[in-house]
Amino acid sequence: MNILIADSGSTKTDWVLVTDKGEVRAREKSEGINPVHQQQETIAGILSQLPETLARPDRVCFYGSGLRPEYRNMMRQQLAKQLDADPDSVEAEGDLLGAARALCCREEGIACILGTGANSCVYDGSSIVANTPPMGYVLGDEGSGAVIGRNLLNGLYKGALPEELRKLFEETYGMTLAEVIERVYRKPLANRWLASLSPFISQHKGEYPELGELVVRSFADFLRNNIRPYRRNELPLSATGSIAHYYHDELARACTDEGLLLKHTCASPMEGLIRYHTI
Repeated sequence: MNILIADSGSTKTDWVLVTDKGEVRAREKSEGINPVHQQQETIAGILSQLPETLARPDRVCFYGSGLRPEYRNMMRQQLAKQLDADPDSVEAEGDLLGAARALCCREEGIACILGTGANSCVYDGSSIVANTPPMGYVLGDEGSGAVIGRNLLNGLYKGALPEELRKLFEETYGMTLAEVIERVYRKPLANRWLASLSPFISQHKGEYPELGELVVRSFADFLRNNIRPYRRNELPLSATGSIAHYYHDELARACTDEGLLLKHTCASPMEGLIRYHTI
């Protein structure tokens, strides 16, 4: 039996075709799919361009950002049509359930996504039983790359971080405060740009401990505002996403400070999804 697994974000989709024994037969990438921002015709066009190596799978397990309940039937129909698959063999779910299955498999736990955005849930081993709404980087998304980038700029220009660090930032990116304001408030996809500042923190946190502290505080805000409301401190916490992966030590420290157990982190949920669907 061949199983096609997809992990899709707004920017890109990772596709892996595996046997039910876990043998990888093909790996492909495509444009991202997000039904909140894309019309059905656009999604159909992306799927129609997938290579023949992915066609006619026995099962399809698709996990995507923006895949709210009202879009799942449409997504299942498009996947079945474009991949020439049996509609009854196609599953289309949101990225948070994908993260939970990848991180916790069939065990109970708290699963988190920490990338450009942030999200979390309590997972009972088969389904999501509680979710604190992340609310986006303007109203929430604590611990995300976008908010960490926002906090970096706030600290640089309001004096909480050293002046020489601000000068280093401006030399690195060739930007002034006016240009930063222009980029955030007048150009599209500000959240992605803010998250793209993360490498500056990672590169210089050894020289400037204040940067590491900034990340720890961002994670502490995430834990207090999103995880504490579950009142399930006895459950292990795991996280996937670039921010969780590259700032594992800072996340572990914040979890310890908040009385939580960080089980593990990973950059991508794909390997965990392969395990989930083939064991």
